[in-house]
Amino acid sequence: MNLILKKSLGQNFLVDKNLIKFITEIGNINHDISVLEVGPGNGSLTSNILEKGPKDLTVIEKDKRLVDILFKKFGNKINIVNEDMMNISYDNFIQKNLVIFGNLPYNISTQILVKWIKTNSIQKLCNKLILMFQKEVADRIIAEPNTKHYGRLSILSNWKMKIDKVIDIEPKSFNPAPKVRSTLLTFIPKKKFFEINEAKNLEYITNVFFNQKRKMIKKPMRFLFKNFEEVSKNLSIDLKLRPQNLDYLTYYKICKHYEALIK
Repeated sequence: MNLILKKSLGQNFLVDKNLIKFITEIGNINHDISVLEVGPGNGSLTSNILEKGPKDLTVIEKDKRLVDILFKKFGNKINIVNEDMMNISYDNFIQKNLVIFGNLPYNISTQILVKWIKTNSIQKLCNKLILMFQKEVADRIIAEPNTKHYGRLSILSNWKMKIDKVIDIEPKSFNPAPKVRSTLLTFIPKKKFFEINEAKNLEYITNVFFNQKRKMIKKPMRFLFKNFEEVSKNLSIDLKLRPQNLDYLTYYKICKHYEALIK
């Protein structure tokens, strides 16, 4: 394929055939499963997905040059959406038994993940997401409390999703080879999760805390609540701790208290 790839679109195509087959198998695809592939590139993974015989396959590709290649390669066997993945309403793709695959451009991977998490209907949208990230970003997504990578993205990601790390991937598996390692993660939307009115409030809360993550949490608690000592006592929070010491659930509870305050 004589195509000059665009750095601005974060284009790195999977070329490792064994890895492509492995990723496809994770989807457990059959004739009852619909598939949405985000960022199909030149269609290497797309081909393997089609071989599994899904109910239908839709791909979202921004680059018109790649859209033309995909159409020549697959014709009407797939549905091609020539749009920016950040500008699409994913509510339009809601259907039973949907699996989402994504080799996400590294420059917008966190933005698209947050967009999906903030979608009110994420539990209806799909059964599973199988997504590729820069390893550094993946480490932040799956980080546990009291670890150096734990932060805003960990807390938001684990709010509505059960996340598992599958495998780290070397640069040589891509063309062109990126300068960093990648990680494949799976996300399964939780049927039950802590009720928060608006995701933007959780984003705000975590921003207040982690903007000064080396400071004790007494300072952000005082900033958010006039009665911070009472709130801290109700939530059994030690004000001498630091932001990375609080678990996911505590942040969700803090957010709930904050939402009651701003009603």
